[in-house]
Amino acid sequence: MAHVIGGAIAAVLGLMGIIGWWDNFGDFLRGFIPLALLVGGLIALNTGLKLLKDKK
Repeated sequence: MAHVIGGAIAAVLGLMGIIGWWDNFGDFLRGFIPLALLVGGLIALNTGLKLLKDKK
């Protein structure tokens, strides 16, 4: 039960922080999303290449 209450409080505080600092949050997303896509793409490429090697 404590986890549910703690999670609800964290979610409310996080939502208040996003609303209060929307400009900073937007700047963060504009910088983070391309980086996350790059890293995710490299991981997917690496996994695909390993699967091709394993099939041979």
